[in-house]
Amino acid sequence: MADEKPLDKPVEKTGVPAGLWTRCDRCEHMVYEKEVAEALYVCPECGHHRRVDARIRIQQLVDPDTFEEFAQDLRSTDPLDFKDRIPYKERLALEQEKTGETDAVVVGKAFIRGRAVILGVMNPSFIMASMGAVVGEKVTRAIERAIEDNLPLVMVTASGGARMQEGMISLVQMAKTAAALGRLDDVKGLYIVVATDPTTAGVAASFAGLGDVILAEPKAMIGFAGPRVIANTINAELPEGFQTAEFMLQHGFVDRIVARADLRREIARIIDYCGK
Repeated sequence: MADEKPLDKPVEKTGVPAGLWTRCDRCEHMVYEKEVAEALYVCPECGHHRRVDARIRIQQLVDPDTFEEFAQDLRSTDPLDFKDRIPYKERLALEQEKTGETDAVVVGKAFIRGRAVILGVMNPSFIMASMGAVVGEKVTRAIERAIEDNLPLVMVTASGGARMQEGMISLVQMAKTAAALGRLDDVKGLYIVVATDPTTAGVAASFAGLGDVILAEPKAMIGFAGPRVIANTINAELPEGFQTAEFMLQHGFVDRIVARADLRREIARIIDYCGK
């Protein structure tokens, strides 16, 4: 009887490490995550600008080691004892643990290409950067600091609007921030808005829409209510590209569309042009 050959051992499959490659939400190409990060989280295939959290945005915009945060100790309360799927206090705790932030905006003093600014950056990772009392207070403090220090104010917006869990308290933040911006305007202060995806609802209708110069990232959604809500309300078909940054540029709501890689240079140029 012939000797039997030993069976070959099964070859172990080695998969691609998780997170190394991902599919672009817009063009659906598989993209190398390291390459996307090096491109400031912009898809190298189609130019899709991903949403980024506040700390990443700050790193992208400011000169290294120049950001000095303030008002970081403010925390939302639960004035309405609100409960939806989970109690609001529990939701806040979960978001704070997930993001490492106390609320949906980070404010501070920084330098952008050597120009001193007061900077505010909204964090879409924190309850979709919704605006409650803390967001309104921190934005107002940033405006007041810009007045006090006679510095340009730069606000990077990304929000789903007012935070329903705080009811009317969240809505009055629209008036509060707008009134503070009126005081900034009285002293001829410069206010630059960078609208990113999405900038909507109460934020779009207040401090995001009141900039002296409003920049927007490509294809960012900008508007008040969602397209589906508007279409159902007016019972009409909306124009193609409705509420994109490009549509808003054509209709005068946005001054310029700027790719993420060019934002630092563009902000510095505007500050120099305005003599601030």
